[in-house]
Amino acid sequence: MTRTKKPLPFWLLLILLLAWRYLCHSLMLIPVLWHELKPAPHLPDLLLDHIPLVPAMARWNYLIWILCYIPPAIYLGIRNRDLLWRLVVTDGCLALLRGITIPLTGLGPVYGLDTNALHPFAFWPTWLSIVNPLSAMVGNTAGLYLTKDLYFSGHIATTFLLYLYSLRLGRAAWIFLGLNLLTLATVLLSHLHYSIDIVGAYALTYCVYRASEALAARSKNPVMTPA
Repeated sequence: MTRTKKPLPFWLLLILLLAWRYLCHSLMLIPVLWHELKPAPHLPDLLLDHIPLVPAMARWNYLIWILCYIPPAIYLGIRNRDLLWRLVVTDGCLALLRGITIPLTGLGPVYGLDTNALHPFAFWPTWLSIVNPLSAMVGNTAGLYLTKDLYFSGHIATTFLLYLYSLRLGRAAWIFLGLNLLTLATVLLSHLHYSIDIVGAYALTYCVYRASEALAARSKNPVMTPA
């Protein structure tokens, strides 16, 4: 008789997923902060030039993203624990990919001065302050606002990835799509990203999602080779 493996307790699964996502975020910030110290020009944008900046959206964009991502992700986990596992692992891979693509592009701030290049900051103390969960949650304790973490948009990537996994939930997926579109409107009205950052987020997220699902399917159904 073969013994079936018991699934991990939900609390342990959640701890492992949070640790993985935290590690990916911390590693991603190393090249991103290095990129913040390099001067980069502001570029014209065919779409943003015709969209007004809404200060309220810019001020609350992070909170809006949290509400559009965290509660729905928890709901996804309640409905299907395996989907939550795959979502967070793939999301962590997307964060690492952003750590590569952001310094490759050399895009300057969407609006305003390139303050971090004009006034360089102490690298490692700033990194430690940002990755510290307690200090990161209480205002701008690092004394730094990232202005060039642009290509590709993390707001769009995370909520779009969440929508892709929600397709297995039936009609509830429409709600997840609406949350992604709300995030899109927030990003545009707050001038948080260039248009190319948004297009790239959708394209790269879909590619990473398909690759992740292919690996998951292969691990469940390994190809049998003759002895």
